[in-house]
Amino acid sequence: MKMEFDIDLILAILAKEVAGYQVPVVDLIAVQSGDPYQVLVATILSARTKDETTAGAAARLFKKAPDLRSLAALSEEELGRLIYPVGFYRSKAGYLARLPAAINAMGGVIPAEVDLLLKLPGVGRKTANLVVSVAFQKPAICVDTHVHRIMNIWGYVQTSTPLETEMALRQKLPERHWRTVNSILVAFGQGTCRPTFPHCDRCVILQYCPQIGVTPRRAPGDRRTSPMEKTLKLLCWNVNGLRALEKKGFAGLVGELDPDILAIQETKLQEDQLSDDLKNIAGYRSFWHCAQRKGYAGVAVYSRMAPLSVRYGMNDHAFDSEGRVLTLEFADFFLINCYFPNAGEGLKRLDFKLAFNRALLEFAQGLAAQKSVVLCGDYNVAHREIDLKNPKSNQQNAGFTPEERSWMDAFLAAGFVDTFRMFNNEPGHYTWWSYRFNARAKDIGWRIDYFCVDEKSRQRVQGAAILKEVMGSDHCPVQLDFK
Repeated sequence: MKMEFDIDLILAILAKEVAGYQVPVVDLIAVQSGDPYQVLVATILSARTKDETTAGAAARLFKKAPDLRSLAALSEEELGRLIYPVGFYRSKAGYLARLPAAINAMGGVIPAEVDLLLKLPGVGRKTANLVVSVAFQKPAICVDTHVHRIMNIWGYVQTSTPLETEMALRQKLPERHWRTVNSILVAFGQGTCRPTFPHCDRCVILQYCPQIGVTPRRAPGDRRTSPMEKTLKLLCWNVNGLRALEKKGFAGLVGELDPDILAIQETKLQEDQLSDDLKNIAGYRSFWHCAQRKGYAGVAVYSRMAPLSVRYGMNDHAFDSEGRVLTLEFADFFLINCYFPNAGEGLKRLDFKLAFNRALLEFAQGLAAQKSVVLCGDYNVAHREIDLKNPKSNQQNAGFTPEERSWMDAFLAAGFVDTFRMFNNEPGHYTWWSYRFNARAKDIGWRIDYFCVDEKSRQRVQGAAILKEVMGSDHCPVQLDFK
């Protein structure tokens, strides 16, 4: 039985634990420089970027622009080159280019108040609170994805967004912890309590942790199969326009995510529109199946392993002309990357979608008779009521009609497994959020992106996760660990 949660005890234990961990880069820069300018810039760079990438970019930038005046002398293009490959480097270069003028308009001094910092380009609440706390040593609660996630794992708060977590912690967390909680939990979240498959087996607070919503990693030595077999990290992501995502640093993000195979949907391009950077991401082979119609649909796969064969479509022109199915054959499994049709406004394409679904099931069953099948993609359907935020108001809307959900029932009954639900049967886990009404910040979403496997391959599934923290599209990636 878990003991009553004691936040003072837990943070004291973790402060000692993470003392030997890698220091978060923003804290390191604060210690080394004590300069609010460098802390502010490093914090802007660090958003959705690994610390080692941020550290390299910050070092290059500060060598050229150690202060605000020298930053103003750099063009946006040169800034982009200096900070690449941080996540969304083009957008961040724009923020940095506008930063000197914005600060000069405030009297030329970086403000020490959250409300004023929020007026600067590229500064959100997390950045503002971190700068106030780290650069100015003032009480402020910086809530990034680690703080939000871990506080909910502990049950210390029950919130849906980082903003809700910040407000809840302001009411509940003793002020003596405000300045240190972020650096402690960022280090702990990167080193032990990771977003996917945390290392609960070696966690120093395991005896106190409720582990709410957690799927721990399989402990070293606890393996179902031979230790010589490799567990593959497979990712699937509807990118909703790959050329737009390229401008946000897609190639660098692939390096950070580090998949063995990445299947993407809705590329919205033709092969002659592919840049060399998109075709040739270091360490990967790429395969493309594009729609005949420009700017529409399309699927692709990046793979570290050379496939034995590649199949483009299902040998049905009505479906294949839309670039929806791409299949790679490997030694002991097929990967089917699929972008299912949307039933459309007024359900005008519902019949087309259902015909596609039937053809796909037959196609997948034929491959499953030969070897394991992994079928991933944007299925464009929320299967059960727990798979979307507002099921009652969406009963007749595309993606949640009885006909689409019935097909999903039949698909699973025919011998396929929804891998995420092997590990988690709780509501509130989504992979798509509308761009309207600030839906992602409010976590008003749908789970419509899946990794499924044939039933006989169930034992090969080592884990499944939703990578909600990865931005860049209205969908987030989903992950399968497959042995």
